[in-house]
Amino acid sequence: MTSEGGCHCGRVRFRVAFATPPRLLDCDCSICRKTGFLHLIVGSDDFTLLRGDSELTDYRWGTQTARHLFCRHCGIKSFYVPRSHPDGFSVNWRALDDVAGIVPAIVSFDGADWERGRAALDA
Repeated sequence: MTSEGGCHCGRVRFRVAFATPPRLLDCDCSICRKTGFLHLIVGSDDFTLLRGDSELTDYRWGTQTARHLFCRHCGIKSFYVPRSHPDGFSVNWRALDDVAGIVPAIVSFDGADWERGRAALDA
């Protein structure tokens, strides 16, 4: 299945392909908890930035691995390059258009203790 999504002001738009039902990660790290980000992890082949590359600004913290990408106008992070999948993308399910009828499988992710959370996902 494919869906398009983007930021609040519309300057950043993308298309993503995913399996149904999609598997979403509900992370409890400080940034995800505060923003309500629900992670749809996809490979780079399943993600297409349609417009807005020049409108994105980058924020890094901690290990400096994840590239948190925000629209520099409205501040929305609709996708980013995660630490767990540096060759792919994490798309915020809540930033996608027309997915209201799709029931995802939501899995808790211990992002507060990232190493333990990653090991649990790989188990």
